[in-house]
Amino acid sequence: MSGAALGLEIVFVFFLALFLLHRYGDFKKQHRLVIIGTLLAWYLCFLIVFILPLDVSTTIYNRCKHAAANSSPTENSNITGFHATATPVPSQHPCFKPWSYIPDGIMPIFWRVVYWTSQFLTWILLPFMQSYARSGGFSITGKIKTALIENAIYYGTYLLIFGAFLIYVAVNPHLHLEWNQLQTIGIAAANTWGLFLLVLLLGYGLVEIPRSYWNGAKRGYLLMKTYFKAAKLMTEKADAEETLEDVMEEVRKVNESIKYNHPLRKCVDTILKKCPTEYQEKMGRNMDDYEDFDEKHNTYPSEKSLVKLHKQVIYSVQRHRRTQVQWQILLEQAFYLEDVAKNETSATHQFVHTFQSPEPENKFLQYFYNPTVEWYWECLLRPWFYRILAVVLSIFSVIVVWSECTFFSTTPVLSLFAVFIQLAEKTYNYIYIEIACFLSIFFLSICVYSTVFRIRVFNYYYLASHHQTDAYSLLFSGMLFCRLTPPLCLNFLGLTHMDSSISHQNTQPTAYTSIMGSMKVLSFIADGFYIYYPMLVVILCIATYFSLGTRCLNLLGFQQFMGDNDMTSDLVDEGKELIRREKRKRQRQEEGENRRREWKERYGHNREDSTRNRNVHVDPKESNLSDISTNRSASKYTRANNRTERDRIELLQDVEPLDFNAETFTDDPLESEPGRSFLYPPFRYQPGGRYLSMSHSRIFDDV
Repeated sequence: MSGAALGLEIVFVFFLALFLLHRYGDFKKQHRLVIIGTLLAWYLCFLIVFILPLDVSTTIYNRCKHAAANSSPTENSNITGFHATATPVPSQHPCFKPWSYIPDGIMPIFWRVVYWTSQFLTWILLPFMQSYARSGGFSITGKIKTALIENAIYYGTYLLIFGAFLIYVAVNPHLHLEWNQLQTIGIAAANTWGLFLLVLLLGYGLVEIPRSYWNGAKRGYLLMKTYFKAAKLMTEKADAEETLEDVMEEVRKVNESIKYNHPLRKCVDTILKKCPTEYQEKMGRNMDDYEDFDEKHNTYPSEKSLVKLHKQVIYSVQRHRRTQVQWQILLEQAFYLEDVAKNETSATHQFVHTFQSPEPENKFLQYFYNPTVEWYWECLLRPWFYRILAVVLSIFSVIVVWSECTFFSTTPVLSLFAVFIQLAEKTYNYIYIEIACFLSIFFLSICVYSTVFRIRVFNYYYLASHHQTDAYSLLFSGMLFCRLTPPLCLNFLGLTHMDSSISHQNTQPTAYTSIMGSMKVLSFIADGFYIYYPMLVVILCIATYFSLGTRCLNLLGFQQFMGDNDMTSDLVDEGKELIRREKRKRQRQEEGENRRREWKERYGHNREDSTRNRNVHVDPKESNLSDISTNRSASKYTRANNRTERDRIELLQDVEPLDFNAETFTDDPLESEPGRSFLYPPFRYQPGGRYLSMSHSRIFDDV
């Protein structure tokens, strides 16, 4: 099994990152470089989280092996005897190899490649791709130029911070600059920035995640919050539609002003391709105007203004499409919660849906998840499951907060994570060590990453599911993940006392810590910021518990869901009315479809039977009439085939006007049939193939 666990986790994490990216991104419409860059960033960050427990178990085994090799035979026998009396030893030697052991030399190379690749992505490549994706340029050169200009300030800021660290080390007489120390300064600068943001996101997630599951067990709470979201989303949807209309009006004006032979016409065509299909059909392309654009002194937009318009079109179209999809998803969620509220009082214990799902249901899933099972899960078991899960997550949150405040204490050991790992280390229970490490770092990652997925910076950064996230937000999330994951892992190693700079023990460090280097080069960061700043998570958790951030945003005019607020009540009532209106609209559509289906099933078979009977019992007179109608239809199709030739004649000569005072006229002035009239029904069939009106007077006799 040597190295097999590492290979399996590498493959599993890749498909996990691919699945999440498919949920939020759009592989068909977004650029391939954006998809590849975001996938690589997410993959590397998830890989660090999943591989770090294997590094911990391998390090514990190497420490034991190193201690056994340096001890004398007598001491080794005493150690063995102690374990024989205290705890059961799985083999004669206490240092047995774990099942997921990774050979020496693999992990340092692996961490070095993963870490520096992620840092290259987050500090150089992804910011450049982000500016490139937002650029409204019409050529690759123009987009690259815009991206370089936008990132000049960005790169200059971080070079200034790195220069400040460099000057500090150079001025300090006790330190001598070397390449390893210079590398450590760069890592310390990146981790300091990441730890600053990490504590903010962690303090929110430690409280909000358990509370969201506890509130998820309240049906009335979820339904009211859904109504509130509907009212806010309808406002955003209307604003997106209005913005799109304004932008499309600007595009229409530009399309009319810039003719087909203008040098900037290619730019206009590029903008039109990004517009929705209905607007493209309305505007079309101005190809029927052969005026020379230089003859008239008209004011034409510049290329810079077209670049700005192109950028607005991309943003407005993406936002409009996203709000439309989110509105449909929110409607389905509201209808389902209303169905749950209705079915809670059902005596038959059968879950009944108001609307059937438009997607075809899986027969295998439908067999096991039948209406009875669905009723017991949705109305009875799911609330209790959410409550139990909320309690378990709350216990984890308390353990994390306590450990963040006490992990610097080594004698006695107060960090609960360190206590659990050291207890497992004494018995060399590597399975328990890996499970405990994985659950701990996984919970920390969920608290941080879920906050990244939930936060919304106005409308510029927003991760929306169902393939509605734009390229800018995907790349921004990749940048955040690559900056947050290394300090998150260092913080976890500090909580478990696997970092020698925290435990102050001369033991073998993990391969991940050895790549980060010793922070003793910057003592005020290693002994000050890294130890005392995580204590701020207590204040952030208290602020999140009392919803101080939500109340501040509500005071600033950003409506948030608060149960004791009049504005929230008004928005809930408005959203409830919107949902009721959409529900009635959908019910009318389904009723119309059902009536059409019933009419087709009732009268469609009767018509087929009557047609079949007429074909079997044919009257001689009817056969003569059928022959006449067949001849007439043949002549009709013959005229249709000669339509192209007649159209050519109409283009070359003027068509004479119809004489409405004539006795008869035909539908075709080039080819007439005597005796055929189709002025108004009802018609009367005459022998000889003539249809005459029942009225013998002409239509314009009274005029």
